[in-house]
Amino acid sequence: MTAPDYIRAHKHSMGNRNEILSSERCGCFYCLEIFLPIEVKEWIDEKGGVSQTALCPRCGIDSVIGSGSGYPITIEFLRLMKEHWFALQVAT
Repeated sequence: MTAPDYIRAHKHSMGNRNEILSSERCGCFYCLEIFLPIEVKEWIDEKGGVSQTALCPRCGIDSVIGSGSGYPITIEFLRLMKEHWFALQVAT
């Protein structure tokens, strides 16, 4: 069974420098903000002297995906990602 898009899209939030820079717009699935790629100023996960993973320019979390991923950059899609990846774990 194939995972839903909002789960598969997660891999595009890591090592995504080239994809982000070639995107028309980006979104953060932590703070649910949508912004232009040129607004990303901070990167982490250095490889070959160049940081590779975008940090959100609004909240600073490494939960950014770009339209170059092929996934929709909409509040609705980002919310689905947030609900999956940042859901509160309730102790039972």
